[in-house]
Amino acid sequence: MTESRPVATQRAYPALSREYPADFRVDDAYKAGLPDLQNGPASLIVGARAPIQHVGISNFRLPIRYQTRPDSAQDGGEITLETSVTGTVSLEADRKGINMSRIMRSFYAHAEKRFSMGVLEAALDDYKSDLDSLDARIQMRLSYPMRVASLRSGLTGWQYYDIALELAEKAGQRLRIMHVDYVYSSTCPCSLELSEHARQMRGQLATPHSQRSIARISMVTQGDTLWFEDAIERCRRAVATETQVMVKREDEQAFAELNAANPIFVEDAVRAFAAELMAEPRVGDFRVVASHQESLHSHDAVSVLTDGPTFAQASLDPSIFAGLRA
Repeated sequence: MTESRPVATQRAYPALSREYPADFRVDDAYKAGLPDLQNGPASLIVGARAPIQHVGISNFRLPIRYQTRPDSAQDGGEITLETSVTGTVSLEADRKGINMSRIMRSFYAHAEKRFSMGVLEAALDDYKSDLDSLDARIQMRLSYPMRVASLRSGLTGWQYYDIALELAEKAGQRLRIMHVDYVYSSTCPCSLELSEHARQMRGQLATPHSQRSIARISMVTQGDTLWFEDAIERCRRAVATETQVMVKREDEQAFAELNAANPIFVEDAVRAFAAELMAEPRVGDFRVVASHQESLHSHDAVSVLTDGPTFAQASLDPSIFAGLRA
């Protein structure tokens, strides 16, 4: 006897509109009925029910107005620069997620104001409150222009400095941090001496190796305003061989002389930067990461020097040196 099987009933595919409803308007009732998974119950959490230290958005960009130092080439005026912003908050173990667009909305509420740490603190207060978080962080990255003179020809040009500003709150304590990348030439002292030895002992022309090098200076700022120009001038005093913008023959010769007068190992460089930072009362804890991107070797010479607990750590980020490209 053959067993009969029920015939599956085929459902008609719903007739959905395929045109964008440009005239549709959202009212409060419709908005209130929209699904919001990120604010759902803890039962929706995937994986370990563990707190998250940082969650948010990275690299949303907008123009921000900055004030230059009053006695600088821009004479205390304003400059508008494209700025990349990262905003994160902490998330407690029993919460599913955050509404990330609130970070942007909170920041945009202050974006038209001229930048100051006070404005940054107000933005942090807003999105910390909007997202009901305990800890929060904002980082702003920009490229800051300064007019610099050539060594001998009298020409001037614009040097750009990668700078990041960070405001971080953890357990009710706030830190203001500035990061500055400084690019310079490093002439190897050993190679300089060997070159001179070849000239003197054998009449053999030789040149020491030098290379473009970069230091990332990270510092906790405190007290009065530490202008971008102040931080950059400290770097120049520490290591005088900053790379040049406008160069004629007399400038190139001067740069060769400047390098010969200031040969420097990577260990010397981080200590020279540290000495300047220790002499600056507006700087607290700091870290100096330097990379001399060798022209002699197929590897780089690197060094890290920290002062104070803020930047002290047992483990180094695997990309800490790879991220320093001069």
